[in-house]
Amino acid sequence: MDWEVLYCPNPACCCYGMPFAQGRLVKNGTTHGHPKALCRSCGRSVFLRYGTAYFGLESDPAIFEMATRALAEGNSLHSTARIVGIDPETVHDWLDMSAQHCRQVMMYFWRDLPVSECQLDELWSFVHTKEGNLEAAKLFHETYGDAWVWVAFAPEWRLFLGFVIGKRTQNNANIMIKRVHHIINGRLPLFTSDQLPEYRTALLEAYGQWVQPERTSQRGRPPKRRLVPCPGLLYAQVVKRKERGHLVDITTKTVFGDEDTIRARLVSSTTSNSINTSFVERGNLVLRQGNRRLTRKTNGFSKESIWLEKQLWMSLAYYHFVLPHQSLRRKLGTEEPTRGSGSHRRWQSITPAMAAGMTDRVWSTSDLFSYRVPATFLDRLSEVEHLFSSVWSVSTQIT
Repeated sequence: MDWEVLYCPNPACCCYGMPFAQGRLVKNGTTHGHPKALCRSCGRSVFLRYGTAYFGLESDPAIFEMATRALAEGNSLHSTARIVGIDPETVHDWLDMSAQHCRQVMMYFWRDLPVSECQLDELWSFVHTKEGNLEAAKLFHETYGDAWVWVAFAPEWRLFLGFVIGKRTQNNANIMIKRVHHIINGRLPLFTSDQLPEYRTALLEAYGQWVQPERTSQRGRPPKRRLVPCPGLLYAQVVKRKERGHLVDITTKTVFGDEDTIRARLVSSTTSNSINTSFVERGNLVLRQGNRRLTRKTNGFSKESIWLEKQLWMSLAYYHFVLPHQSLRRKLGTEEPTRGSGSHRRWQSITPAMAAGMTDRVWSTSDLFSYRVPATFLDRLSEVEHLFSSVWSVSTQIT
């Protein structure tokens, strides 16, 4: 944990939010072995762990990191507890701590991204009970049964642009596109998806504009206003035809924009050379491998959807910042020596966050959990909180 980014958390202090060297913080010993600082302006003590995932942690940070890595690598709560040698309830609490921190870190970095292509898809899962096995009384509980994970994916960086957990409804599609709209910069990407009709309506809701058609005659009422796509909006669908459960044909369909513009965008693309959803479908496999709750045949499924969401926040932050992606690596101009007598290093490891320009190095688990989000962003968090709030209104008492 870095002293230089520690700041006074007192909003009434004149040094609020200022980094350690710029404010009036001084090191002030320890309490129960935890280093702390003193703000000379307001007299408040600030622990070095403030603003990190380690704040309030009483156990060994190395054990905490090991447990969260096990969860992010696809282990369940109980298997992680057995591997690390701790109580399952402790793992449960640590997942909550790490997920809250990772959520803030991801929301901080998910902004102003120059996305050129965005692929949309839905990943099936379930909460508590599969839809077909729900009892009549539980059908009224909206959090049980099928739980679709709506995802947006940037193929160029192998980066997830957002996710939404919920049923296959128009409202959840609208939330997904609004989150993408908030994350990307002013340039409109090329959107591609399957044939789900909700995406078309959601894109019009986010990127449409109302126009008043001209009257064709003097009689009768004037035509009603219509919602049309804004100039520059490109959206194409991958149409799959199946017979007896087997895929027999794949075609494409241009929904918004013209085919020449889409073809030109694909020519300039560094990843896709045709309209496809291959990258987001491969990303779905990454989610299933790194999240035991999304495994198709598992006893580690979520009993409440809020815990599925927390696991996703933590595992996605781990995937973006900590795990180098094989397809993103770059060949070094000059081979670099490694420790010992091993072969020279020929490739530079690249994470999705590095490819997107969020960071310039591969983070360790400690780097992720000790990253302190600036106070200036936390003060404005309420402005975008409604976009990233959970679509489920549930209790967090049951895992």
